[in-house]
Amino acid sequence: MELSKLTTEQRNKNSYGLDQMTIMEALHTINNEDKKVAEAVEAVLPKINTSIERIYESLADGGRLFYVGAGTSGRLGVLDASECPPTFMTPPDMVQAVMAGGSDAFFNAAEGSEDNESQGAADLKARRLKAGDVVVGITASGRTPYPIGALKYAKQIGAYSISLSCNEKSLISQYADCDIEVVVGPEVLTGSTRMKAATAHKMILNMISTTTMIQLGKVHENLMVDVHASNYKLLERAKRTIMEITNASYDQAEKTLTQTNNAVKPAVVMIETGASCEEAERAIKESKGYVREAIAMILKQQRT
Repeated sequence: MELSKLTTEQRNKNSYGLDQMTIMEALHTINNEDKKVAEAVEAVLPKINTSIERIYESLADGGRLFYVGAGTSGRLGVLDASECPPTFMTPPDMVQAVMAGGSDAFFNAAEGSEDNESQGAADLKARRLKAGDVVVGITASGRTPYPIGALKYAKQIGAYSISLSCNEKSLISQYADCDIEVVVGPEVLTGSTRMKAATAHKMILNMISTTTMIQLGKVHENLMVDVHASNYKLLERAKRTIMEITNASYDQAEKTLTQTNNAVKPAVVMIETGASCEEAERAIKESKGYVREAIAMILKQQRT
């Protein structure tokens, strides 16, 4: 009865005849419901903003971000965390995903593991969670024991806790410093929260990681200046980024990128200021990673 009261478990009146629809009718039904997701996310932007402010403060001070979830929610955390190193060249431990059932559960469902509240705490203990870290507990229903256990432990040791759910007055919200309840309504396929609920959570996790990294100086204009150029595609993207910012030729971008061991930021600063690689890296460090400020700093020094 407790589950039946959840919005995520209720039947969607717009899809009662789902099994009798044509393929196109089913597609239109799913698409119409998906259109509601962005509006639901928009309604919780203030809460997302609060979360990002605290996450930025934590990461800027050497803290870490943990996404904790089970099933689809856990997989979404893994997806977002795994993209941070190649996209923003973050250290592997800065953004981490903790999934019920461990890494094997990403590929093979381990649904029973989500019911173990104490394991959520134990898995964070194993990661040496500390007061300066941030924990995001992800659960569509808002009542999954595993992430609830993680948030309880986070609050116990003084780490900042954020809940991400899809029901109003979720149980997990009681254990969060900031609760994000993005209510997308009943699913087209009753209870299948891999659909609208998961889409909403993926959108919010995209916002959290991307906007936090912008605040950390890993984006210049709308370009990835901390991209990890580890393959041909990313190396070419790094060169194009340098060319976009500095108006350098392809050959100049390639040559300078070689001098910086494929790091975009110092290459941009070198071309814009004529500084050496060492000077550029020093200015970037003193500017806390912000390319614009590093360029301004060197140019000011050159004028005096």
